[in-house]
Amino acid sequence: MDNIKHGIESAIKEQMDAIRRGSVEIIKEDELYKKLSYSLNNNIPLKIKAGFDPTSPVIHLGHAVLLNKLRVFQEYGHIVFFIIGDFTAMIGDPTGKSETRKSLSKENVLKNSIDYKRQAFKILKPEKTAILFNSWWLSNIKLDEFIMVSSNYTVRRMLEKDDFEKRYKDNRPIAIHEFIYPLLQGFDSLFLKSDIEIGGNDQKFNLIVGRELMKSFGLTPQVIMTMPLLEGLDGKNKMSKSLGNHIGMSDEPNEMFGKIMSISDEMMIKYYELLSLVSNKVLAELKRDINEGLNPITAKKMLALEIVERYWGKSSADKAQKYFVDKYQKKVNPEDINTIELNSKDYEKFITGSKWLLNDIPSLLVPTEVIISFLNSINAVSSNSEAKRLIKQGAVKIYFETKDKDIRESKVDINTYAIPKNINEFVLKVGKKKIYKIIKKKLDNDVA
Repeated sequence: MDNIKHGIESAIKEQMDAIRRGSVEIIKEDELYKKLSYSLNNNIPLKIKAGFDPTSPVIHLGHAVLLNKLRVFQEYGHIVFFIIGDFTAMIGDPTGKSETRKSLSKENVLKNSIDYKRQAFKILKPEKTAILFNSWWLSNIKLDEFIMVSSNYTVRRMLEKDDFEKRYKDNRPIAIHEFIYPLLQGFDSLFLKSDIEIGGNDQKFNLIVGRELMKSFGLTPQVIMTMPLLEGLDGKNKMSKSLGNHIGMSDEPNEMFGKIMSISDEMMIKYYELLSLVSNKVLAELKRDINEGLNPITAKKMLALEIVERYWGKSSADKAQKYFVDKYQKKVNPEDINTIELNSKDYEKFITGSKWLLNDIPSLLVPTEVIISFLNSINAVSSNSEAKRLIKQGAVKIYFETKDKDIRESKVDINTYAIPKNINEFVLKVGKKKIYKIIKKKLDNDVA
C-alpha cells in the first residue's frame, strides 16, 4: 500500500513540475494537486479547456504556447477541450484594447476558423482532443438563463478589469456588449464543467470569471492557469501578424528556420520553455551547457530543427537547416554553389602541410604555389596574378563545420589558412561571386 501511495505521489509531482514549466500563475496550486490526485487514484482524465477566437486566419507560434501546454496535459492522459470561439469572436475580446473593438461578421469568423483544426493537430493528439465551437451552446442560450448567469457579476467587478478601468477613468466609451464577453467565456466553463482552463496572462480576468461562475452555481471551480505572452522577433512586443514580428505555423520551412535563428540569445531559453517539447531534464542540461560555453547558435539550431520538423517533417527540417547554414553562416547562396569532387591525392594537396595551432584549430603552412595552383585548377582565377591579388585582399575564404556543428570562417593568407584535420568537405569562396563546395571522393581510385 505504501508503495502504491508513493508511486501516486511521485506521479503527481512529475505532472506538477511539467505543468508549472513556463507558466505565470496557477490558481490554485493546492486545488490542482487535489484534481491530479483524484484523476490518478480513480483513473479518470481531467478536462482541460482553452479557447481560441478566430479573429485572423493566421496562427503563429504565440498561439502554440497554449497548444504546447495542452499537449503536456495530453501526454499524461487528460482530455483537451479546444474551443473555437466563433460566437464570442463576433463580439470581440476587449482585453488590452484601448477602445471598443469592432465586431467581426459571421462569414469572416467562419472563414478564419477553417484552418484552425488542421494547424492545431500539428501539436495536439487528435484522439485526446475535442474540437468544439462555442456557438453550439451559446446560440441556444435563453434570455432568462443568461440574465440569471449575469446576475452573479456586478459592474464594480467588471470595472476591475484593467482595460475597462483605464477607459472608465479616461472617460472613453465602454460598450455594454464588452461586459458580456467575459460572461460568455465563463458560461463556456459552466457548460463544459472544465477542471482546468488555460489562457494567456492577459486573459486572467476572463478565466477568473469562469471560475467564480462555477462557484456560484455549486460546481467545483476550475483551476486557472496563465501562460506568458510570447514576444515576437523584435524581442519586445507580443507576437503579432499586425506588427510583422510573428513566426507563422504555415511559414515555409526555410523561412521558419531562419526566423527562429534570428531571435536573440536572451530570448532563446524562453522560446525553449514555451515552445519546445523537450523534457525538463533535457532543458536543465541545455541551460547548464550554455552556461559552460555551448555556442548559443548551436542551441538555436536544435530548437529551430525541432519546431520545423513538427510542422513540416524531418526531411524538410534537415533541408531548412542546410539552407540556413549555407546561406547565412557560410554566407553563400546555395543556388550559387559549384560542387567539385577531388580524389584523395588532389584533395590532400590542399589540406595537408606543416600543422600548427591557431585558436585551437590546426592551421596549415602551405607553399604559395600550392594554393595558387589549386585556385587555377578549379578555374577560380584567370591567372596567378589574380590569385595573388585576391589572397592579399583577404577575398579567398574557407568555411567549415566544427565538431559542435558551428560554422567557422578562415581567410587564406598568402601561405597559411586554418582548417581542421580529417574533414571531407569545405566551402571555398573566391571573391564575391565564385563559390565552391570542395568534396573528397569516398573512393581513393576515383578520378578528379
